[in-house]
Amino acid sequence: MGAFALEIFGLSICIIGWVGVILACALPMWQVSAFIEQNIVVAQVTWEGLWMSCVVQSTGQMQCKVYDSILALPKELQAGRALTVLAAIVGLVALLVTIVGAQCTTCFQGTYVKSRIVLAGGVIYIVAGLLVLIPLCWTANIVINDFFNPHVPSSKKREMGAALYVGWAATALLLVGGVLICVSCPLKGQQAPPVKYSASRRPTTNGEYDKKNYV
Repeated sequence: MGAFALEIFGLSICIIGWVGVILACALPMWQVSAFIEQNIVVAQVTWEGLWMSCVVQSTGQMQCKVYDSILALPKELQAGRALTVLAAIVGLVALLVTIVGAQCTTCFQGTYVKSRIVLAGGVIYIVAGLLVLIPLCWTANIVINDFFNPHVPSSKKREMGAALYVGWAATALLLVGGVLICVSCPLKGQQAPPVKYSASRRPTTNGEYDKKNYV
């Protein structure tokens, strides 16, 4: 695969991953009710996200409430908010940097700076993926520990929601796309072979070649 195609493919999946990060940040389904023991049959399902909690009735009605206090939230939610928002901002910066250094743009055309810029964009995408991976794994670890903790009541136990899986998929896309963008840089950095120009030798009126053609 050529450097240009590799770069475009990497940038495309990075953009999809960046949108996935924003989606995972906004979805309230980070933790959902666990249907175990006494909770096998329930009339409502509880969703808990970074910004709000929702209660879905068996009739299909849903009521959501934004958390009242930021300081009263658990540490994983506070860190999750900060890191996912930061990852979304870093992803936007990576997109702008990569576009400036992309081969399809005319910025810094024909210089090594262009290759370095797109390399920086790939690295920033990888950083964005690592930033969003931290709150996802932190939340999943807490959910798993509480689920198997016998001291936690069944009504308080939760399972991993769809937002975590969306976030993990987005993280994978950001990491893979960032690596592909970085890999395409050495191919771009190679200089094209110099083009030698030789003047056409045209005979003069007396049938001889002009001496200036040999200079």
